[in-house]
Amino acid sequence: MPQFHLSPENRQRALDQMAGGEELDVLVIGGGVTGAGIALDAATRGLRVGIVEAQDWASGTSSRSSKLVHGGLRYLYQLNFALVAESLRERGLLLTTTAPHLVKAQPFLWPLKMPVIERTYSAVGVGMYDTIAQFAHRGSVPIQRHHTRKGSLKLAPALKRSSLTGSIVYYDARVDDARLVVTLVRSAVRHGAIAANRVQVTGLTKDLAGRVTGAELRDAETGRDLTVRARSVINATGVWTEKTQSLAGTTGGLKVLTSKGIHVVVPKDRIKSSVGIFLRTEKSVLFIIPWKRYWVIGTTDTAYHEDRREPVADLEDIEYVLEQANSVLATPLTKDDIIGSFAGLRPLLQPGTLDGDKTKSTKVSREHTVTEAAPGLTVIAGGKLTSYRQMAEDAVDFAIGKDRAKASPSVTAKTPLEGAAGYEAMWSRRATIAHQSGLSLDHVEDLLNRYGSDIDLLLDTIAGRPDLAGELEGAPEYLRAEIAFGVTHEGALHLEDLLARRTRLCYEHRDRGLAAAEEVADLA
Repeated sequence: MPQFHLSPENRQRALDQMAGGEELDVLVIGGGVTGAGIALDAATRGLRVGIVEAQDWASGTSSRSSKLVHGGLRYLYQLNFALVAESLRERGLLLTTTAPHLVKAQPFLWPLKMPVIERTYSAVGVGMYDTIAQFAHRGSVPIQRHHTRKGSLKLAPALKRSSLTGSIVYYDARVDDARLVVTLVRSAVRHGAIAANRVQVTGLTKDLAGRVTGAELRDAETGRDLTVRARSVINATGVWTEKTQSLAGTTGGLKVLTSKGIHVVVPKDRIKSSVGIFLRTEKSVLFIIPWKRYWVIGTTDTAYHEDRREPVADLEDIEYVLEQANSVLATPLTKDDIIGSFAGLRPLLQPGTLDGDKTKSTKVSREHTVTEAAPGLTVIAGGKLTSYRQMAEDAVDFAIGKDRAKASPSVTAKTPLEGAAGYEAMWSRRATIAHQSGLSLDHVEDLLNRYGSDIDLLLDTIAGRPDLAGELEGAPEYLRAEIAFGVTHEGALHLEDLLARRTRLCYEHRDRGLAAAEEVADLA
């Protein structure tokens, strides 16, 4: 098994390297999108980097988002042009260069109720959005189009006639967030990073001067304890930021509060529309997002003070989302329509640092902040999925210092992720691939949009094990080969990892994947 695959054997090899190898340049704590992005950024600069995650890759916020790559249209109304420009640039990079197999342009219809004032006001906002996008990354998505009521209802027959006088259709993008994170980790390992999930950081080590010199780790699978040495440790643990930085025994670091956002999933045939739908609500915004077999609707924004590991959508959350969606839908959704739901936690960065030290070196960039919680310990928090690459670049620049960052600048803006290179050519050949492999065109398209050009790895596996070409009996939209790949290449160690993040059976089926669970477990 090549060492760049996230197999169980390579995970153990990675832990051995961390424990017995030379000092790392950077140790990243946290395997969400920010931590994974940092590992890739550091590795592609030629740094010796390790990354550990206490649970599974993307098991926290990064598998429970709205699954959107967006510029933040609502930030325009806050006049935060710099943040929008940054996000739109990153959106363009993902769509065209780094992850075209995972990130797809998505049109959204914005219903308008007032024919003149609202259309003018909204058109100016969306027009600015499009203009900034063209400067940030020209041509990555089409520009806005205006529609009459009749044209709007033709695009989205599900809408109430009375809910709009017309509409604007604008573009953002969608992504399977968990697949993006796993692909980032795989890409980092391909470029030399050492990675291990389900490894808890139990302490941070220091020298006599009080500088953080590494971390004490515990393999959650075996109970093995080990120590890793690192010139710099980067804390990228999101809603767990304060808990992790406290391991250094410091009063410094970032202040992070937690907010919960939930989404519900309904069958594709319950909403007849060829576009997504965007609504401005009294509290925030609501997205009705189309995926191949279902719609994802959300989100909420409520303070959260309970268990951070497994947040859930409660009845009040669900009723709010349904109420907002039903305000424009001709046939209302009910709780009986819901086939799944998920809840995630946002790390809300608070102003300043815990110790209030204004002399401490800190880099604040729009919505995220990088600071030094203690000598040798860099902390990053805030931001959003869309801007993970810029956040990673800022964190590594900060951790290694200006001189070294200038000598070894970030190259991730032009580094395709695993499966990106050659994806477009393979997409053009998808019918031929289906014919040659014996798979249906539907499955080949799904595989290309989950794995990109790495579909060749799955087809090679199927060639050696023809039974893996079969569909899962309880979830025929997935092939048995995808479960095998999740174990041999993507670091899955538990049934939960396969049902919740390598696939999305946990919310795509009413039974949360139970019908397929035994077969998945046997394959694993």
